[in-house]
Amino acid sequence: MSAAMSAASRRRLLQALLAGTAALALPATARATGAALAGAPLTRPIPSSGEQLPLVGLGSWITFNVGNDPVARAGCAEVMRNFFAAGGRLIDSSPMYGSSQAVIGEGLARLGLPPQAFAADKVWIYGGPRGRTQIEASREAWGVPRFDLLQVHNLLSWEAHLETLFGMKAAGELRYVGITTSEGRRHADFERIMRSQPLDFVQFSYNVLDREVERRLLPLARERGIAVLANRPFRQGALTTALARQPLPPWTAELGCRSWAQLLLKFIVSHPAVTAAIPATRRVDHVLENMAAAHGPMPDEAMRRRMIAEVEAR
Repeated sequence: MSAAMSAASRRRLLQALLAGTAALALPATARATGAALAGAPLTRPIPSSGEQLPLVGLGSWITFNVGNDPVARAGCAEVMRNFFAAGGRLIDSSPMYGSSQAVIGEGLARLGLPPQAFAADKVWIYGGPRGRTQIEASREAWGVPRFDLLQVHNLLSWEAHLETLFGMKAAGELRYVGITTSEGRRHADFERIMRSQPLDFVQFSYNVLDREVERRLLPLARERGIAVLANRPFRQGALTTALARQPLPPWTAELGCRSWAQLLLKFIVSHPAVTAAIPATRRVDHVLENMAAAHGPMPDEAMRRRMIAEVEAR
């Protein structure tokens, strides 16, 4: 290799090497997981339309906020490539997530804008009039003709933004409208909005330890015919990190689980009100591991209680 090779040439070479060797670099367990993803993932319908979505989507909070690093961006594109190849559809982002929107847009462009992609983003800005400008900037970053789903992020200026989003939906510029919260915040406000507004989606935190939404929000979503996206399925990695050194209980083999991540995801998506969980990752082995949770048997109520007891005991 010439010492005079330009920095741009070196970056292009690194990108090519990363893309070309991604599968070979996977741990053996991840390759086995990928090989086991035969057939389409399990899906659940969006209540307002009947459209089917796979039980596992892809989040981008923190993980896709990689700035202008060309190697990291190429890695995120490989995550997206494997996500779509495994039958995934919904990718979720927000203007709050740094460079994540642009990274997703670059990945979609590399992949030729896969037709199955379900683009879910958010509006997150004070004041209604600025919302439409932010939405258009987000759409340009993604490089999509329109969003499938737009959500009012953390209920910021929700009255004004919902008016904008419902207007866009009526005009055919948007397919679905939703609201979000996380970490158990503002559930009372969330419930009031769910009862009063014709929402298609809600998004909130739900996992094996954070189950407050089982009391009111999940039953209300079923009652009102609202799709549910579950964020923070691993408590931003804290759950999987805490469990990583613990052996999987033998009975988890009944669910086809090869990892704690799959077990944690199956707990979430087995709830009948949950449409999809949206774990975030920038690793190909992890996205394949996560997508495997949308395959095979799902726990019944007795098994779900056993899963809770198992995790709480550790």
